[in-house]
Amino acid sequence: MHRSHPGRARPRRAAVLVTALGLAVLTGCGGGSDDASGGEGDEVVLVTHDSFEIPQEVLDTFTEETGYRVRTLRGGDAGVVVNQAVLSAGNPQGDVLFGVDNTLLSRALDAGVFTPHESAGLASVPEEYQLDAGQHRVTPIDTGDICVNYDRGYFAEHDLAPPETLDELVDPAYRDLLVVENAATSSPGLGFLLATVDAYGEDGWQEYWQRLAENGVEVVDGWEQAYYERFSGAGGSSGDRPLVVSYASSPPAEVAFGGESEELPAEAPTGVSTGTCFRQIEFAGLLDGAAHPEGGRALLDFLLTDTFQRELPMSMFVNPVVETELPEVFTRYGVTVDEPWSVEPAAIAEHREEWVDAWTSLVVR
Repeated sequence: MHRSHPGRARPRRAAVLVTALGLAVLTGCGGGSDDASGGEGDEVVLVTHDSFEIPQEVLDTFTEETGYRVRTLRGGDAGVVVNQAVLSAGNPQGDVLFGVDNTLLSRALDAGVFTPHESAGLASVPEEYQLDAGQHRVTPIDTGDICVNYDRGYFAEHDLAPPETLDELVDPAYRDLLVVENAATSSPGLGFLLATVDAYGEDGWQEYWQRLAENGVEVVDGWEQAYYERFSGAGGSSGDRPLVVSYASSPPAEVAFGGESEELPAEAPTGVSTGTCFRQIEFAGLLDGAAHPEGGRALLDFLLTDTFQRELPMSMFVNPVVETELPEVFTRYGVTVDEPWSVEPAAIAEHREEWVDAWTSLVVR
C-alpha cells in the first residue's frame, strides 16, 4: 500500500474514506506486458488506489499463466476508489477492485459493488481475515496495523521517552507533537479513531479526543501529507511533528529506502507506539457487471498465490494473508502487534458515519 517517491518508496498507503468531498477520476496507469498475446478481450482491468505498487514482472507472470494482461486504473486514495465503485455499482470501470479495507467494507457490500467468487487458495487464509466468508464477495489479500509512529532522533535529543499508549498521548509532555489524518478523509485516520472507540468505549472516546485537541493534535487530510510533510521522522521531510499516525510496517520502509549503505542499522530511525494500534485488513473483489469476469476471477485467484503474496512485504509494506517467508528487513525492523484495538464490522457499519460526524465536530477547525 505504499506509493513510489523520487529516490525511495513510501511506507504505507493513505486511504481516503468514502465522502463526497471530491471524487477522483480514474485514470489508466501501468498495464501488462506489451507483447502479451490477445487483444482487448484478453485484458483484465484492476481498479485500485494510487499506492498499489507491485513489480511489473509479477503481473507479467499472471499474463504468462492465464493469457490476460493486467491494466490498472488508479483513482486516488482508497476511499475515493471505493466511493466511485459505490456510485458506479453494476456498471463498473473495471473488473476487480483492490483496496477496500475493513473500515469501509460494509459500505461497499451494502451497495452491491461485488459479485461472489470463492478464490482458489482461500483455504490457506486464516478465518479471522475472512470477514465475508459466507458469501465470498471479497477476498482478503493483506493486513497491517495502523499505529502512532515516533521519530527516535527527536525523543533522544529532547531526553523524552516516546509514548507507548493512547493514554500517554494526552500527557502535556507531548503537547503539539502529534499529527493525525482526518477520519472523514483517510482510512488511517478512521482506523485511529476506531482504536480510541474500542479503548474508551461509547462513553469515553469523545472526551479522549477533546483532551487530544486541547493537547495540540494537528489534523491533516491524508497520510501522504501527515507522514511526508508534517512528520519529522520521514526521510527527506522538513516536518516538525515527531509523532504521526502511520503503520507498524513504516520503520522497515524507512530502513529499506533510507540510505545507500549496504549495512543494516542497529535500529530503524522511527519506532512504533504499540499500544495505539488498530488492525486493518485489505480486500479485493470481482466487480458486479465486470466486462471480463473470467479474467477477474483468474486475477483474484492469482492474488493469493505465493508469487503475489511474497511481493507484498517489500513492495507495499503489508503482511501477506497467506503464510510465506518474510524478508529480513521486514521482520527485523517491523513490529508485531499481538493485541491491536479492533471494532466489529457490524458496529463499524452501524456507527461509522455517526462516529465520524462527532469526531469532526470535536477536532476539525
